[in-house]
Amino acid sequence: MNAADESVIKVRGLRTQFGAQVIHEGLDLDVRKGEVLGVVGGSGTGKSVLLRTIIGLNQPRGGTIDVLGTDVHGSSEAERQTLRTRLGVLFQDGALFSSLTVCENIQVPMREHLKMPRRVMDELAALKIAMVGLPANAGPKFPSELSGGMRKRAGLARALSVDPEIIFLDEPTAGLDPIGAAAFDRLIRELQSSLGLTVFMVTHDLDSLAAICDRIAVLVEKKIRVATMAEHMDDPHPWIQEYFKGPRARAALNAKSERMETV
Repeated sequence: MNAADESVIKVRGLRTQFGAQVIHEGLDLDVRKGEVLGVVGGSGTGKSVLLRTIIGLNQPRGGTIDVLGTDVHGSSEAERQTLRTRLGVLFQDGALFSSLTVCENIQVPMREHLKMPRRVMDELAALKIAMVGLPANAGPKFPSELSGGMRKRAGLARALSVDPEIIFLDEPTAGLDPIGAAAFDRLIRELQSSLGLTVFMVTHDLDSLAAICDRIAVLVEKKIRVATMAEHMDDPHPWIQEYFKGPRARAALNAKSERMETV
C-alpha cells in the first residue's frame, strides 16, 4: 500500500447518541496519513461531537475507532495514555487555561506526558511559540492579554507541544477577520508540510476548505461523505449542492484559482 494512502484514523459503524437523539448512525471514515481533512456539515450534524469521539472524550453507543493502530474505546488506559502523546488538539478559541501564562499552557502536555527538566521545557515552549509565529514576549503573557488570533496561535502551539503525528482543529479560524483567517490557514499548511502532520479540521470556513484541504468530509443524514471539493460539487444531495455551489463557495473557488495562477 502506498504510504500516502495509509489510514491513520479508521472509524467503522459509529453510533453516537445523547438521550433519544441519534447524532451519527453507521458512520464510516478513513483519514489518510499526511492529509488535511476538512469536516463540514449543517447545524446539529455533530462535527465537534465526531472530533471529540475520535479523540476519546465522548463514548460512542456503537462502532469502533482506531487511531494510529490503537482502539480508542477498547484499549487499556496505558495504551490510551500513549496514544495521547501522539495527538494534538486545538479547541475553539484556543481553550487556554486563563490562570497560566502562554508558556505554562504550552508546557501542560509536557508535564502530563513527559519527564524533563524545567529548563528544557522552557526551551521547547519558546520553540513552539516561534513555530506558530508568535513573538517571544508572548510567553510570559496571560491569555487575557492576547488578541483572539494570538490566542488561537498559542492554542496551536500547545497542540504541538509534544510533537504529535495528528492534530485536531475545531473551528480554528472562527472569529478571525479575513486577513487573520488566511494567515492562520497558511500557518496550518506550512506546519503540516514541514512536520508531516495529519490534520483533522472541523470548519465552516469555505476559504479554508478551498485553500488548504486535500479532501472534505461532509456530515449529512447521520453519515459522512468524503471527496474533493470538485467531486462534492457533482454530488446531487441538496445540502451539499447548496453548500458547495452557493455564492460563497464560488467566491472561495475563484480566489483559489487566482492564487494558483500567480504561483
